[in-house]
Amino acid sequence: MDELVDILDSEGNPTGKVLLKSEAHKKGLFHPTVHIWIYTEDGKILIQKRAANKKTYPNRWDVSVAGHITAGEHPLSSAIREIEEEIGLSINENELEKTGIYRSSRVHSKDLIDCEFHHIYIVELKVPIEQLKIQESELAAIKLVNVDTYLSAMNDPSLLKDYVPFQSDYIELVFTAIQKKIKQ
Repeated sequence: MDELVDILDSEGNPTGKVLLKSEAHKKGLFHPTVHIWIYTEDGKILIQKRAANKKTYPNRWDVSVAGHITAGEHPLSSAIREIEEEIGLSINENELEKTGIYRSSRVHSKDLIDCEFHHIYIVELKVPIEQLKIQESELAAIKLVNVDTYLSAMNDPSLLKDYVPFQSDYIELVFTAIQKKIKQ
């Protein structure tokens, strides 16, 4: 879905401009997104398999939930909305913990340049995975994997082909926060 997004400068500050997501991607302009990593108290994370029709990384395992922040929308509201849309889970804003904002730039093609500031949240999954309902236009599947298994895959070139790649400092930011929650 092509939606309006706020355009940011290279430091993540609002420019006051609003464009369609497709235009922001075509021009390589920074805009905000949300990434929500969902973990279980027994040391697993929920990952989603991107739908086959996705323009970037089709059929690869990715962050639990992610999406673009609609123009004028607060990141926390966007995170709650995306979780509901993608996996049918209703959560309260006080359940989400923000772990940081991560600047990311990836050139997929000459017409698709992802320049984003990811607002990253973590939240504990407190219901059985079977109660979740995936948005089939966005996701092909979801599953729970052990945190250590996921982290090993991020460092194994033979396994990484099945996953959306992330920079090591992004992984460290996310999984340091998750591991603190699991060990409590």
